Amino acid sequence: MKVTVERDGITDEISRIMDYEFNGTSEFVPHQFTPLDYETTLKDFGIGLIVGPSGSGKTTLLAEFGSEVEPEWNPDKAIASHFEDIDDVQNRLGAVGFNSVPSWMRPYHVLSNGEQFRARLARQLDSNIVVDEFTSVIDRDVAKSCSHAIYRYVKKNGLKNIVFSSCHYDIIEWLQPDWVFDTQTGKLTTRGYQRPEIVLEILPATSESWKDFSPHHYLDGNVNKGAACWLTIWNGRLVGFLSSIAMPSGTLKNAWRGHRTVVLPEFQGLGIGARMTEALGEIHLSEGKRFFTKTAHPRLGEYRNSSPRWRGTAYNGQSRPEMGKGYEHNKKYSQELMAKHSTRVCYAHEYVGVT
Repeated sequence: MKVTVERDGITDEISRIMDYEFNGTSEFVPHQFTPLDYETTLKDFGIGLIVGPSGSGKTTLLAEFGSEVEPEWNPDKAIASHFEDIDDVQNRLGAVGFNSVPSWMRPYHVLSNGEQFRARLARQLDSNIVVDEFTSVIDRDVAKSCSHAIYRYVKKNGLKNIVFSSCHYDIIEWLQPDWVFDTQTGKLTTRGYQRPEIVLEILPATSESWKDFSPHHYLDGNVNKGAACWLTIWNGRLVGFLSSIAMPSGTLKNAWRGHRTVVLPEFQGLGIGARMTEALGEIHLSEGKRFFTKTAHPRLGEYRNSSPRWRGTAYNGQSRPEMGKGYEHNKKYSQELMAKHSTRVCYAHEYVGVT
């Protein structure tokens, strides 16, 4: 690639003081794919990644796979309203680790940089797409969690020929691409990438800790003052909150249920929420207690349906017309609760641990 500019006083002075010979012409020869690459590695794949420093030819190479299409956003509509239906909302936003229901209800222009990135990518995600500057302008924790969520979605749905370009190498193990082309070295490598292990630390806490997490929970902002609470730490970073409360029952003894579980937005998409509740289940089992959960979140619910660590209860996948019972002393609250929750289908499970 060769470009020519007019020399002037500024370019001549830079040449003089930097001892750089410049005649007005710059030449750059970027690394290229070979014909054999196109016939083999680049012929049929799920995810490809072009990575390298700025100015190394990533965008030029990316253009060989297509042009990026930027979605348009109506400032008067919620993020969720830009998708086909509720299933499309849950599947696509979940695919990029964007699981904050309150943020789904906001317009695009008020979201954080990380949320905008995930929302935009959720609408782009399909076979035969290209995405330039992938994760380049977002927090690195968001980059890693989003990369892993995309890998799982692409693998599950069999999407093909998706190519990203990025200046960051730290996403490779999380994205687990079928091939990586490094524009700095000209080297093409294939497969063999493994996601780093996620080791969580669960620490006891008080209900006071909830105030930092309540804005990210999809239900009300309250936590039961009698709840047992924990904080979750990953690599020295606070990533989540979870709590449980005792289940008053005449038939179940020593039974507890999940109360509030939140993973901070920048860490969503890594499967941390599921791991947190299983850790809590192990804590309760070790204390001789039974542990139950209920969620309306389809990704978490379907995970528990397929996991041997969980057993569905009689109410799993059903609506709850009996909701509101136990609040007879407050008829108004009971009616409101029933109207809000009685027709909502939820996933209900008991944690049984490793069998």
